[in-house]
Amino acid sequence: MATDSRRAGAARALAASLVFVAMLFASLSLWTAIPLSWIYIGSKVSHTQFPSEGPYFVVAAGIIVSIVLIAWLIGRLNRLYIQITGTNRLTPMRPTWLKSMRDTPAAPGTTTVVEAVLMGSVLLAALCLTVWFFFLAGSPIPNQ
Repeated sequence: MATDSRRAGAARALAASLVFVAMLFASLSLWTAIPLSWIYIGSKVSHTQFPSEGPYFVVAAGIIVSIVLIAWLIGRLNRLYIQITGTNRLTPMRPTWLKSMRDTPAAPGTTTVVEAVLMGSVLLAALCLTVWFFFLAGSPIPNQ
């Protein structure tokens, strides 16, 4: 009976991890895949280098609708995470050697899963932008 509860605990932990990773990829797409794909679609809609308002409207409307859909998906994944784990809070990660024998429980103001996922995606997108800007983009100043 103890092995069954261990298996169930391991299966829940794996399922919660997969939901967390899916939330992370969905939130990272808010800053990367959605804008880039709609800009690409807008470039294919335009038949000239100087388009009118049509392709711009397609890009803007597509980005807004896609972000609303992804936000809805992240909300559904958060509800699934709560069903799996029973909470939407992340436990503070504290090394064992720093814990006291009389350590108090976590404060109610701990970080939620959605907050951690969205902040992680923002930081990762900012890191990618920084690496691209300083190392991959090249100089806009012409070499003479």
